[in-house]
Amino acid sequence: MTNTQRTWLTQNAYDRLREELAGLLAHRAGEGDGAAPHDLDSNEEIMERERRQARIHQLQDLLKSAVVGEDPPDDGVAEPGMVLTVRYDGEDETETFLMGLRDESVDGDIPVYSPNSPLGTALTGAREGEQRAYELPNGRTMRVTLVKAVPYGHHTSH
Repeated sequence: MTNTQRTWLTQNAYDRLREELAGLLAHRAGEGDGAAPHDLDSNEEIMERERRQARIHQLQDLLKSAVVGEDPPDDGVAEPGMVLTVRYDGEDETETFLMGLRDESVDGDIPVYSPNSPLGTALTGAREGEQRAYELPNGRTMRVTLVKAVPYGHHTSH
């Protein structure tokens, strides 16, 4: 199954993921080169090879759908690459976070929430002032209002 969702990445995150993929592919190409073939690989070796192969596929899909270093439009709509300010039902305080993939190049003062998380999924496509609901791990429903949505590049320049 291929992920058709676009993924917002900084240039540093994209480069880091490409390096990881290159390392995994080089490791896979080197498996067996110059070594005697194994009639029976241990279960641990087989599982590790399968984990690496799954990660290779995950990285290939992610990099194929990546939007690199571009800010989404400044239209107040929640989507990856936007810094979102939200207010949870019953709370006076707001919370601000980046919707995207965790990355060392992102300002460490701002939390990063995945667009695939329950909150990220609920907020994707929301407009400023719109309320959405999502299910918490305990089965309860949480309501959240999108207060503000600005592109990451605009947030960091202020």
